[in-house]
Amino acid sequence: MNQKGKPLTILYADDDPEDRMLMKEALETGHPGNLLHFVENGVDLMDYLRRNGKYSALKHRRYPDLILLNLNMPKKDGREALEEIKADPDFRRIPVIVLTASQAGQDIYKAYDLGASGFIIKPLTFESLADTITTVVKYWSEIVRLPVKHIGY
Repeated sequence: MNQKGKPLTILYADDDPEDRMLMKEALETGHPGNLLHFVENGVDLMDYLRRNGKYSALKHRRYPDLILLNLNMPKKDGREALEEIKADPDFRRIPVIVLTASQAGQDIYKAYDLGASGFIIKPLTFESLADTITTVVKYWSEIVRLPVKHIGY
């Protein structure tokens, strides 16, 4: 179980380098001490979780507590990655929050149908992003209880 205020390990999947930099700054502003890792597409996301290829050195590290997922990425988009994550018994309990520019109703419905734990439209200002990330991290680190994780599940 999470303890109140315990730092989270967050995996952010987004192909936009500027969005990744803003996320890093927003997290550092509101919640220093949390660990943030990045992947740039759905293929890397799945390799990260499965500890394949360039992520094989992570095989003895715990999985992320939370995944922030952009929908529109190259190689494998967020919808495909979300479907794979939630179909895999080793990863399905990891909360996945869709964080995307899409406001399309079909994307919202599809994300929840695939098992997303939330759907957030990317804020337009840094201040709004920092506030949103502060709220998300507080919720997942202080309010809810996550399952106990094991290395390699």
